[in-house]
Amino acid sequence: MVLAQYHIRRKSEKPRFRAAVFFVLLTGILFGNLLPTYAFGSSPKNVFDNATPWRIEADQLIYHRQTGVYTGTGTVVIRKDDIILTADKIIFNESTMKALAEGDVLLVSNADRLSGDEMVIDLDAGTGVVSRGELFLEQKHFYIRGDDIRKTGENSFSVTRGSLTSCDGENPDWRITGTRVDVTVEGYGTAKHATLWARRIPVFYVPYIIFPVKLERQSGLLLPQIGFSDRKGITYLQPFFWAISRSTDATFYYHHLQKRGEKIGGEYRYALSDDSKGTLMMDGFTDRQIDDGTPEAGRKWGYTDDRAIRPNIDRYWFRMKADQELPWQFNAKLDLDVVSDQDYLREFNNGYTGYRDTEDIFQSRFGRDIDDKNNAERENRLNINRIWTTYSFNTDVAWYDNVINRRQADTDPTLHHLPRVGLSGLKHPLPYNPFYIDMTSEYTYFYRQDGFTGHRGDFHPRLYLPLHWNNYLALEPSAGFRRTAWRLDRHDPDPTETQDDHHREMFDFRVDLSSDLYRVFDVNAVSFERIKHTLAPKVQYLYIPEKNQMDFPLFDDLDRIEETHRITLSLTNLLAPDRNRQETADSYGQNLQQTQQAGRPLARLYVEQPYDLKKNKSAGTTSFAPLYTQLEIDPAPHLSFRTDAEWDHDKGRPASHSIRLGLSDRLENRLFFEHRYRRDAAQTLYIDAAVAVSPSILITGDYERNLKDHQDIKKSVGCRYRAQCWALMLSFTHEDNDKSVGFMITLYGLGDIGTR
Repeated sequence: MVLAQYHIRRKSEKPRFRAAVFFVLLTGILFGNLLPTYAFGSSPKNVFDNATPWRIEADQLIYHRQTGVYTGTGTVVIRKDDIILTADKIIFNESTMKALAEGDVLLVSNADRLSGDEMVIDLDAGTGVVSRGELFLEQKHFYIRGDDIRKTGENSFSVTRGSLTSCDGENPDWRITGTRVDVTVEGYGTAKHATLWARRIPVFYVPYIIFPVKLERQSGLLLPQIGFSDRKGITYLQPFFWAISRSTDATFYYHHLQKRGEKIGGEYRYALSDDSKGTLMMDGFTDRQIDDGTPEAGRKWGYTDDRAIRPNIDRYWFRMKADQELPWQFNAKLDLDVVSDQDYLREFNNGYTGYRDTEDIFQSRFGRDIDDKNNAERENRLNINRIWTTYSFNTDVAWYDNVINRRQADTDPTLHHLPRVGLSGLKHPLPYNPFYIDMTSEYTYFYRQDGFTGHRGDFHPRLYLPLHWNNYLALEPSAGFRRTAWRLDRHDPDPTETQDDHHREMFDFRVDLSSDLYRVFDVNAVSFERIKHTLAPKVQYLYIPEKNQMDFPLFDDLDRIEETHRITLSLTNLLAPDRNRQETADSYGQNLQQTQQAGRPLARLYVEQPYDLKKNKSAGTTSFAPLYTQLEIDPAPHLSFRTDAEWDHDKGRPASHSIRLGLSDRLENRLFFEHRYRRDAAQTLYIDAAVAVSPSILITGDYERNLKDHQDIKKSVGCRYRAQCWALMLSFTHEDNDKSVGFMITLYGLGDIGTR
């Protein structure tokens, strides 16, 4: 075995060093031209600038002076950093600058591999051919094999009688073969006379196919979604992605609906910074079917539970969210949501352009959701805000688009804020005295198309006197003064009061008495050694005197402030792992004015009982308001329990309650149960479950029912089979009088085909 270590040297030096030159050039060309550029993060020219020397190992290294040919035989290994080239034999012709590597040729960079029986390379042109070769792209987990793999460009390859797959092994579960396969890394590949094989069974044949071989954004066709439902028939949704620039991109959609028409849509995204970004989405079509109010049309093309027909055929949905940094540390948030009719979002709930995907996109990108799909009144809002140390400014322009009123009603009394401007002062101390103060102020112009409109200003400061006793008790009396003024600029058609200007002055008084105690216990659990139990009792007294307000305009709840004479008792229990080892265990202490060093809460119990001190004029009723309780338990990352309830003392039964239970494990088994009840209003049950029958098979299902009306809202069942390099999902869903069958085939490395 010959072991040598060389740096780059000039060609005029002694022949014994020319072998080093040959191997350095050969390895650089191989590495720079036969592997994708993303594999090493620098251009081939910069490889030789690296100070790290190449290490060359060979059984024998020979130079023929007459022919100018270098020959390395035996096990030849060339190393540099994470680059390794191995072969049984390498021959280099100095005059033609062509090289030949034979016998178990393997070039490795990080986890990417290029292998074959033989490599022929033109070092000047930077091109080459690998016979009976295999190219493995680790990040996409792609295997590309062929009789010949030809390097045709910087990041492009052409394969004769080739195949590609993301499956391991010599007999893959799936592969795409073609007489010629062209691949551009960070782009797309094409295959002529392509056949998709399931092991050794041909599934389908197409003369020409395009597939993605990209790790970054790249313009081109995305995989389609295909499905079937009673309302729409066979559906086919084809997206096209356009990478406009580093900070902007767009996706266009063509959606074929067999029974309804052809829907077109688009999505535009930009991201100038973390605080300046936006997403705009729009789709629409001309519907062949309408809901004209007849029972048959309502069942087939409408929804009977919204009590409104849908006679329009022009159907669309425009939505947008944007965040924008403004000068002087102001920030703006824009939310737009305009839909053609009350049924559109229920009709198109799934898919790339559906309500569920839109909701997920907005929540993940902006942290803000959109109105429920069943809500016919859609919020459109522009918010501008800024926060100082002790003050905050917040202004909204809000337009609430009532779809049913806009399209079908003669009048529209929907109330809008054009604008609402607020300035608030955070609670802070006054200089040279023990008092604290905070303040809220707001101006709103209320506008509606039909009905009275006008201005309202509200100013509400509050003065506090915080007192403490040995850090065990906190007593805080406070008093507030409120002044509200109205000015109407349009009255009702038949007003009983024609006065334009109104004003109201009120005061309120409040006393808060609270404590915050804790105790630390040694438990020596698996994930933590100590646990902190926190008790936070609180008593609040609130008094607002009675005032006649019937002559004032009524825009929202702030225009009618009820007389209040109430005591509220509450208790918070908190259990959490303790991260502060300086605490003394098994002893109670005060927690006021102290930062808690606890981890994620394991359990939280909150109980609240208000008591009305007003004289009760209604016979047979009690002064106790509903008792409210809330319990949250999170003992482990895969287990959570939530419940809350209100107990009506007058009726002797619950006024409302909800129960939520979530269980899951690492094998994808899961169970989510939710029951919601509100007396005389609604009662619903929702169950979502998945059972891993085996590591490859997962059975899923969800069920939602309106227990009050004894009607099923949604039923679905599905089965997923997952192998090493592909997965198949089949599902059946019955929702809103629509039955649909969905399927999804996932070929890892290529994407999904079907419907989610």
